[in-house]
Amino acid sequence: MESPGRGVPYTVRDLAEATGVSRSQIGRLLTRDLTHLDVNDAHAVAEALGVAVLVLFMPPMSPKQGHPDNSNTST
Repeated sequence: MESPGRGVPYTVRDLAEATGVSRSQIGRLLTRDLTHLDVNDAHAVAEALGVAVLVLFMPPMSPKQGHPDNSNTST
C-alpha cells in the first residue's frame, strides 16, 4: 500500500505499528469491510498516511469498484 499523502510505502503491519490500530482493522479498512473507526484511531491513521480523515472513508471513484451509487440500473 502506498501513502497518497507522502508517497511512502506502508505494509499493513507498518501502518498498524505506526498508529496503534490493529492489523485486522487496517486490513478491513482497505477492503471496505470496516466503515467506521474510533475517532482517535481514524486521526492516527490519517496522520500517518498524510491525508485528511475524510479520505479514509471516501467512496470509490470508479464504478468498477462496486459502489452502490454507481450501479447501472436500467428502467
